[in-house]
Amino acid sequence: MTAFPSPGMDLTRHLVVSDLARSVGWYRDVLGAELDREYGGTSAVFRLMGQWLLLTTGGPPTEDNPGVTFAPPERATVSAQMIFRVPDAQGAYETLTGRGAAFLAPPVHYPHGETRAFFRDPDGHLFEISALDDGPAG
Repeated sequence: MTAFPSPGMDLTRHLVVSDLARSVGWYRDVLGAELDREYGGTSAVFRLMGQWLLLTTGGPPTEDNPGVTFAPPERATVSAQMIFRVPDAQGAYETLTGRGAAFLAPPVHYPHGETRAFFRDPDGHLFEISALDDGPAG
């Protein structure tokens, strides 16, 4: 029997996109993700902050995924997001805006000591930058 999890295993975040070429450019140029490899124009694998990120185009159910259709998200509904804890939300906001990220609103500071701002990729996947007042990212 294999232990789970065990050393040597990795976790990959999978996002479904509508236009792979557009998304490859956005993840590379806006987020600074490192493109590791592409597969036949339907998927791309990135390294981002020490994690794997897989982008694929959508598709119908397959033999190993019966009854499951892969599609980009509905823009008005969020079931998952990626959060970047940063040391300086305003600085990250300015850097990402300069690279082409479209934020929903400028960073907002909350009384509990956190500053947050949200942006989306071209398909509507939601991202958050978050900074705590009391210390470095972590």
